[in-house]
Amino acid sequence: MTITAEEAHTSTASSDEATPLWWVRTIVSWLVLFACALILLALVVIPRVSGAQAYTVLTGSMEPALAPGALVVVKPVPTSELLAGDVITFQPYSGSPSVVTHRIIGIYYDMSGQQRIYTQGDANNVADDWALVPEQVRGKLWYSVPQLGRVNLLLTGDSRVLAITAVAGGLIVYAAWMFGSGLRDRTKKKRATQLKTAGPIDGPTPSGEAAAEGVGDRHEEAGHGDSA
Repeated sequence: MTITAEEAHTSTASSDEATPLWWVRTIVSWLVLFACALILLALVVIPRVSGAQAYTVLTGSMEPALAPGALVVVKPVPTSELLAGDVITFQPYSGSPSVVTHRIIGIYYDMSGQQRIYTQGDANNVADDWALVPEQVRGKLWYSVPQLGRVNLLLTGDSRVLAITAVAGGLIVYAAWMFGSGLRDRTKKKRATQLKTAGPIDGPTPSGEAAAEGVGDRHEEAGHGDSA
């Protein structure tokens, strides 16, 4: 049996051909990988590296800018840099663990020179009934991500550490798998190229052997006839 290098190359190429389903799986897996990486960055990595804090919007007082479920990340800034119109996160009452994210509507100084910051929710008809001092301000809004705050509520304490470890491990495993797949594909293509340039590949076949034996028998019979 004779196999040409072209046939071998065609066979290899057809077996390695990317089908539509393969492309769909690849694209979806990359999108999932990209989404997980973005969530990890927005929720954990960026706030931790930059010294910012992440909070979840629970009410609609800042709609439409910040809807319930949004993740807000705030960075500490000197209150002297704050301006009317800035969105800040603050403790409405000193010593209280609860925080509120509203927009500054005015900054004033009292008779003693103490800075006072007045706020109001975008969706509220009236201003807040407190006058903040600088110590109550936790930070200025840096960025927000719709609905990601719901994930932030779920991931607390040990569950956050577990989720971070799982996502990071998954990213590493997936990256290693993609690297290995690419390496295997390159090896197959290299082998196919070598077969293409090597020429025909010969091999014995039962039909070829039978034909050769038949020819030999006829020669023998012809020889016996001559001697007779």
